[in-house]
Amino acid sequence: MAGEGEDEQQEQGKGSHLVLLPLPFQGHINPMLQLANLLHSKGFSITIIHPQLNSPNPSDYPNLNFEIIPDGFSEPQRTGIKIIELLSAVNTNCEAPLRECLARLQAANPLNPISCLITDAILYSTQTIAEDLGLPRIVLRTSSPFSFLAFAMYSHLKAKGYLPIQDHRSEISVVELPPLRVKDLPGYPNTDVNAHSQFFEKIVNTTRSATAVILNSSDHLERAILPELHREFPIPIFFVGPLCKSSSSVSSNRLSENEQSCLDWLDKQESRSVLYVSFGSVTEMEEADLAETAWGLANSEQPFLWVIRPGLVTGSERTWPHLPEGFAEKTKGKGWVVKWAPQQKVLVHPAVGGFWTHAGWNSTLEGICSGVPMICWPRNGDQTVNARLVSCSWKVGLQLEGDRLERGEIEKGLRKLMADKEGEEMRERARVLKETAELCVIKGGSSYVAMNKLVNHILSL
Repeated sequence: MAGEGEDEQQEQGKGSHLVLLPLPFQGHINPMLQLANLLHSKGFSITIIHPQLNSPNPSDYPNLNFEIIPDGFSEPQRTGIKIIELLSAVNTNCEAPLRECLARLQAANPLNPISCLITDAILYSTQTIAEDLGLPRIVLRTSSPFSFLAFAMYSHLKAKGYLPIQDHRSEISVVELPPLRVKDLPGYPNTDVNAHSQFFEKIVNTTRSATAVILNSSDHLERAILPELHREFPIPIFFVGPLCKSSSSVSSNRLSENEQSCLDWLDKQESRSVLYVSFGSVTEMEEADLAETAWGLANSEQPFLWVIRPGLVTGSERTWPHLPEGFAEKTKGKGWVVKWAPQQKVLVHPAVGGFWTHAGWNSTLEGICSGVPMICWPRNGDQTVNARLVSCSWKVGLQLEGDRLERGEIEKGLRKLMADKEGEEMRERARVLKETAELCVIKGGSSYVAMNKLVNHILSL
């Protein structure tokens, strides 16, 4: 358990100035702001430097200071670009504005200099900036630690012949990373293996050059990979998550009419009867997959709350997709469709009994922390890794395989999750995993202790 000495040492954080730099995408912004809240509660003064892209509303975070820097993108330039090209461009475009902003912050308050720079791991260009300015840099990895280990081993896996992924070898087990199969390795569509390798290498090498790594997970969840993770990253590693459980919510408490309507609807549903369906803020799907999803939900006859955000369908930009003719009539009284929902509030609602997700790491952790079993349809990045962990390691859900959705498979999977004995067993394991996550973040828990050790590490720099 954390001793009184540790808590007393944290008082030294008062007055120390930390600068945090998130990657400007929602799945990366939220955990960085959750970390910022935690560090502020330890007495640190926090400045968030954020690109214009997807910048949060500073008024929602009164305890944090914000500096917005130009990112060099116009709306057309951000549309249709491959993800690795976009992430590389963010690194390049933000480098000079970040240098200028840090220099200005240093000059503006020489009596309270910046103690440390904490950046998203994908912002690899910040390592050179930190070295040039003489600032310690700590990396926050917002996606799953297991996928980070796969990033670190990517060149080795390529040399072993696992990559590039070939259809006839996609089911082969990756013996170095059980229980992953070749098709579960992280990556992005329409990007060749050399581009992946070069991109991951930059992230991994600059992380190894940092003073420490912060992971949004608990050591209990990652027990199987701890030795390999410490071998690949021989610097201090702090498991401080799940941040969604240990930090106060960083989203605004002001609910839109759309969001409030879904909570009101859930209030009228039976306990654990509703399947919550949401594929996150970035994931896209083809129009045919949207139709198969609709009919799979309808044919399963399970109550559902479905988030269909504008732009969900590929090529629709920010427009609202059209649902198949007859879907509304068939699901009347059974389903509720909204443009967005307050996910954490939805997942802990007593009416919710299952979660159909793209298996982004934030959504996966929120499902775990809510004790809700999951059905996963991963698309890219670390989602394939997370889905495999959910279905095969933790056994708190199942995975829909393949790039395309099919209504019959959807119906079968939803019935299994929501109505069959197998789903009940997943729900019980999810309840146990939730309790474990809660124990990690309370006083004396492993993540609580790790957070105190992180504070002391920062104060020692």
